[in-house]
Amino acid sequence: MDIHKELDTRGLNCPLPILKAKKSLNEMESGQLLKVVSTDPGSVRDFQAFARQTGNDLVEQQTVGDDFIHVLRRR
Repeated sequence: MDIHKELDTRGLNCPLPILKAKKSLNEMESGQLLKVVSTDPGSVRDFQAFARQTGNDLVEQQTVGDDFIHVLRRR
């Protein structure tokens, strides 16, 4: 997977990971991938809702240790 930008939001709680992801996606071109790493367990549900509401594609979600990793494709 060709990640174009990675965002580390470890230690931040809702809604900050979503707000930072939204800002990053606005700076990216259509089709590019954004990887967001979070430690907030609620981010799994939050990013699913964010993708539905914004039309960006949630390509992948996974949990690695204490990290929740979300990969979004810019619409």
